[in-house]
Amino acid sequence: MRNGIHPAYGPVVFRDRAANHAFLTRSTMTSEKTVEWEDGNTYPVVDVEISNVSHPFYTGTARVLDTAGRVERFERRYGKQG
Repeated sequence: MRNGIHPAYGPVVFRDRAANHAFLTRSTMTSEKTVEWEDGNTYPVVDVEISNVSHPFYTGTARVLDTAGRVERFERRYGKQG
């Protein structure tokens, strides 16, 4: 890799404010805000609106569409043509 063209890559805490959850990982993102982590070190913190803890896909609270009910409702409303 060439020197001087890549951003710094280091530990960063990502904090999901909606779920009150945080995790430490490595990233090129930076922040002016810092937080003291469980290991006693201070890391930059990036606040995110959604993460795997609060996203409906990961939590299992996603809505399942009732396609059979929709078809029947359409046929009742507009009549079955055939």
